[in-house]
Amino acid sequence: MSLLAGRRLRVHTDGAARGNPGPAAAAALVYDESGECVGEAARYLGVATNNVAEYQGLLLGLGRARELGATEVEVVTDSELLARQWSGQYRVKHPELKELYGQAKEAARSFERVVVRHVRRDENAAADTAANRAIDTAPGAWAGA
Repeated sequence: MSLLAGRRLRVHTDGAARGNPGPAAAAALVYDESGECVGEAARYLGVATNNVAEYQGLLLGLGRARELGATEVEVVTDSELLARQWSGQYRVKHPELKELYGQAKEAARSFERVVVRHVRRDENAAADTAANRAIDTAPGAWAGA
């Protein structure tokens, strides 16, 4: 079991699409309670919309947090749509987003608690940089820490 087991992790997620739809990628950076980055992941998605990329970032982040043994996760996103859909303020209407939303809710069941918090884009700059780097270095994926 990971040294992070039983701890709360903060996961910054982002998705990027150039063209919307266009070349897209998702990224997640995982931080421990002290603010140290303890994990990251990014994936090139091919052609996708920004909203699909945002959900893929959420899925990457939840997966990475699970691998690190987290029991509670705070997801930080600059996607107001994702945050409001997660909280139930907005309905998920698009079929592809419905599928990704369902996958994310299923992934969240492996934790005691998952909260999703919306922030301004400048507060999520590192995840944005990682997502754009994944587009720039496509195809492929990378994971670290």
